[in-house]
Amino acid sequence: MRFVSTRGQAPAVSLPQAIAAGLAADGGLYMPQHLPVLNLRHFRDVQTPPAVTARLLEPFFADLPLQAALQDICNEALQQPLPLRTMDTPGDYLLELFHGPTLAFKDIGARFLAASLARLRPPAGALQTILVATSGDTGAAVAAAFYKVPGFRVVILYPQGRIAPRQAHQLGAFGENVLALCVEGSFDDCQRMVKSALQNAGPDRPLSSANSISLGRLLPQMGYYAWAALQHQREYQRLLSFVIPTGNLGNALACVLARQMGLPIGKIVLATNANDVLPRFFAGGSYVPQTSQPTLANAMDVGAPSNFERLRWLYGDDMLLRRGLSAYAVSDAVIREVIKASATHTAPPPCPHTATALQVLSQLRKQGDTRDYAVVATAHAAKFAEVIEPLVGHAIDTPSPLQQLLSRPTESEPMIAQDTALQQRLLRLAAH
Repeated sequence: MRFVSTRGQAPAVSLPQAIAAGLAADGGLYMPQHLPVLNLRHFRDVQTPPAVTARLLEPFFADLPLQAALQDICNEALQQPLPLRTMDTPGDYLLELFHGPTLAFKDIGARFLAASLARLRPPAGALQTILVATSGDTGAAVAAAFYKVPGFRVVILYPQGRIAPRQAHQLGAFGENVLALCVEGSFDDCQRMVKSALQNAGPDRPLSSANSISLGRLLPQMGYYAWAALQHQREYQRLLSFVIPTGNLGNALACVLARQMGLPIGKIVLATNANDVLPRFFAGGSYVPQTSQPTLANAMDVGAPSNFERLRWLYGDDMLLRRGLSAYAVSDAVIREVIKASATHTAPPPCPHTATALQVLSQLRKQGDTRDYAVVATAHAAKFAEVIEPLVGHAIDTPSPLQQLLSRPTESEPMIAQDTALQQRLLRLAAH
């Protein structure tokens, strides 16, 4: 299978080339030239999340060096539990994706990417730098996945003062081959700086991305949607729909791709915070990126979601795209109310991002929507203790992986929000 740029000006490449590059030469994002279509028979003999994910990804890895290692890669990436829990209302479910080493759904894609790149790198190959812009959870997941992996270093850019204190502590607590850069700007600035560095990298400075622009992150995220939908179909003989908190659109796009490949997935609904670029578009307005504003659901503080370009390429027509998805915005005031209300019936309480999806599901029910829905729970509440504990009136238990990182010293470098500042820092890094 070949992979092409969403902008159509770069040559088609193999999957290993697309994963290693991150960004296409013309600045576009890589997509499969065509999507294979599977059916339930393809998954009859697979029951676990790693096995389902490997089966789903087989067509993408066929006849490649990584094909023989695909099941092992999936086993490494999906070590964590993926419970699909029933909620109080019949037909309401919670897909918990926060049981990995950094307590966020992004652990799965990050570990898959690290396992893939480690196998693709020649034993005597040059040191490879993994660049990542983070609005909260991505940076720690990528840092954990590549921590002390020979031949790799990670450079994380995050917006100063716009992620939770515990998230910021995680980013600077790894050390070793992980460098955290605190950018005086927004996530969109961080994302722009990373893309510029990737486009200007020379052959002597191998760079790759670990944001959701990377296919190595995006493709494995289809796996947990496939697994949840298949489990639900087997038990109830009904489609499972999803409400997905979204910022940069990577997690939601993975669900869209799984549905396009024939998995038993119903409606896909996006939940955003006050950064409402997507809700305005899906309500019929123009797609107009905007300066992001800080909210309680900080990992979704994105004003120019990268993966919208992939969605447009996939559907080819804005009317078709609007029929395929819908989106709702949730204010900080409502996020607080949802978290407060959870104190009596949810343990742990939802993180602010998951709270947006819970609110959207409530809206759908009030509108008379009777489909079976799974709310995608993207992060553990303990990462946002400063926000959540005052709302629920009690302390939140901190899982061991987070406790260990919080007990370590943390350090990050300040950086101005200019493309050249990052490029100069990378040059200095390469010289040592």
